[in-house]
Amino acid sequence: MADPKNGGDKRRNFSLKRWAPIAVIATALATAYALGLHEYISLQALGDKREALQSIVANNILLAALTYMAIYIVAVALSFPGASFLTIASGFSFGWLLGGALTAISATIGASLIFLAARTSFGDLLQQKAGNRIQKLRQGFQADSFNYLLFLRLAPIFPFWLINLAPALFGMRLGPYVLATSIGILPGTFAYAYFGQGISSAIEMEGSIVSPELAIGLGALGLVALLPIVLKRIRRARRAAG
Repeated sequence: MADPKNGGDKRRNFSLKRWAPIAVIATALATAYALGLHEYISLQALGDKREALQSIVANNILLAALTYMAIYIVAVALSFPGASFLTIASGFSFGWLLGGALTAISATIGASLIFLAARTSFGDLLQQKAGNRIQKLRQGFQADSFNYLLFLRLAPIFPFWLINLAPALFGMRLGPYVLATSIGILPGTFAYAYFGQGISSAIEMEGSIVSPELAIGLGALGLVALLPIVLKRIRRARRAAG
């Protein structure tokens, strides 16, 4: 005879797994809004609040870093379109190295939340949102999920949220998903963060419109923009050779 208590425990555990990602996202979103951080979402606001941001980071860098990470995780998990701006803001506020690292970790966590949500009852809803576009990715994931995801992260030819969702729907395991994501987003992440640091340095050099760091950041963004073209040609060459 089945134990009613064990059945209840299983239902509670399933419920926790089902709702935990959503609870984390909702809590982080409410915290960010309560702190008024939505007011900083523009380059003009970054420039105007530069001294305030520097003061916040200097006074409590741990709290500032955790707050930024919470905002970024929410942005990725809810597919907000401002992720590139937030990455620029990380370099502006923390410097390119720390800002890029915080962003890479946060982006991976946010993407993983979508991955996990896709394996719950929310999967059907997310798949409906993706529509027929999701089917364009099926063959690549079924052939070699890790390398295909790595390619899509390095050369984002599909929307970021779609790439976050598809691997879960096509049976990819969480471990390889996290590894491919964390590696693949690094070039673009650090390029945007360096660009953000360049903006900060240009503001500091009041008489100069473009600082050396800003010029390097623009160059890095240009190289990242070329990645999809280069990687596509490499894939075509390999297919032709094979």
